Amino acid sequence: MPHPPAPRSERPTVSVVIPVKDDAPALRRCLRALALQSDPPDEIVVVDNGSSDDSAHVARAGGARVVTCADPGIPAAAATGYDHATGEVILRLDADCMPAASWVERVRGEFERRPDTAVVTGGARFIDGPRPLRIPLAAAYLGLYAAVGFTALGHLPLFGSNLAFRRSAWLRVSARVHRDPRLHDDFDLAFHLGEYYPVRYARHAAMGMSMRPFFDRRAFGERVARGFRSVVIHWPVDLPPIRLVRRWLRVAASRPSATRGHA
Repeated sequence: MPHPPAPRSERPTVSVVIPVKDDAPALRRCLRALALQSDPPDEIVVVDNGSSDDSAHVARAGGARVVTCADPGIPAAAATGYDHATGEVILRLDADCMPAASWVERVRGEFERRPDTAVVTGGARFIDGPRPLRIPLAAAYLGLYAAVGFTALGHLPLFGSNLAFRRSAWLRVSARVHRDPRLHDDFDLAFHLGEYYPVRYARHAAMGMSMRPFFDRRAFGERVARGFRSVVIHWPVDLPPIRLVRRWLRVAASRPSATRGHA
């Protein structure tokens, strides 16, 4: 049973960012789930990425602040949301996600309990599609994603449907993050944030996600192509051994020298 939330003045403020395009029904469900959180976020920022439906109206009706992004694609929309978020910690999920009632509380708690935490990511389960396939397909999908991500990055990747980071961390990397619609924003962000901060896994931050991408062969193929481009655009500069050497050099440079210590 979760512990009662600490007084608000002692906790980091939280912004939830949701990029959306023409997905009003799913967004309505997502916002309803956020309204039922045991520990509500301080603000919800919905980024309207050129919707032709009433997504923006649904967002405002659901208590969200709406910002617009004219540049196409989730990378630009998500980054625009992070730019506009005012919370000390920024949480990200997709419009077709269904967070558990404890999601914000659990993720905020990760940052509250460990002030040195800057970046966390979580998993997800499928909430639609054939019931017998939900658990094994989610395990296979996320397991493969983690394995490929670790190979490409040298550390845990970020998962766009369930991730969070400190606003100070975003400000450190925002100018270098790619806003290219041909890339996966979460994978690209993992390269940049992972350069400076450990990526921690929030085991109990439960999230539901849609199986829709698996039913469209063309869309799924494009997701795979975006993943490939998201990796090769960073290589060879960001190959894992090179990233590890850079990290080691930064740590070494930040330590006081023995000579300085005896001065």
